[in-house]
Amino acid sequence: MVESSKEELLQLIKRFGAYLSVKMSNFVPISLRNLDSRSAGAIAGLALAVAFTWRLLRSPSVPQRRQPKRHTPTTSTSSAGTQSNVASMPSGACSSSEDLRAQNVVDEFFQPVKPTLGQVVRQKLSEGRKVTCRLLGVILEENTPEELQKQARVRSSVLEVLFEITKFCDLYLMERVLDDESEQKVLAALENAGVFSSGGLVKDKVLFCSTETGRTSFVRQLEPDWHIDSSAEIVTQLARFIKYQLHVSPTKLERSPGNVFSSSSLEQFFGLV
Repeated sequence: MVESSKEELLQLIKRFGAYLSVKMSNFVPISLRNLDSRSAGAIAGLALAVAFTWRLLRSPSVPQRRQPKRHTPTTSTSSAGTQSNVASMPSGACSSSEDLRAQNVVDEFFQPVKPTLGQVVRQKLSEGRKVTCRLLGVILEENTPEELQKQARVRSSVLEVLFEITKFCDLYLMERVLDDESEQKVLAALENAGVFSSGGLVKDKVLFCSTETGRTSFVRQLEPDWHIDSSAEIVTQLARFIKYQLHVSPTKLERSPGNVFSSSSLEQFFGLV
């Protein structure tokens, strides 16, 4: 039967070749009209083969059906129970569990990174390059010039913030004192705390005066981007001259200008407590 099919296909190709040779003789050049029937048949066969191949390639491939896997039966009852539990678990539960694990991985990857203290300081100070700061009630434990006549103590909790400020800003410290001994006590306390050894602050940038007016004059002459003070009166007086101010006090100003911020401590303003 296979031989008869081949013979029929061959006869079909020959007849098709003869037909093409007759049709082509009308428009084929004279130099090609001398082809014999075998050549014409070969050409027709080639054309038929090309057409058949082109049609075969265009036809969509039928997806093969996957053979279901056959599980080998086991004699263990625990293994059979496990397989029955897995088989009975709905596919939706498996996919939801996988989605939950994937979501957890994504959430962990995109978890916001906590900024460093240096980044917080720069952000809070709005990239300010010059800062003036009062000592009493901000850097020192003491709150009045009278207390400085007895002793001067640097607040240890503020040192980290102070060091970060000196890294990015030109910092000036200032205070009103009643005598030279108080001035020496303040300088000694700052030096013992390592303020001068950090490299960002020198003794020449610690300024002393005998009146509150003198401290106000210091600030106005230096023209800082930020001034930090514990006196509500000084902050109010400087509000129209200084771009930004921080009022460090347990109580807020009753009428705080728009460029004045309030905080209970320097470290609280920068988020350390």
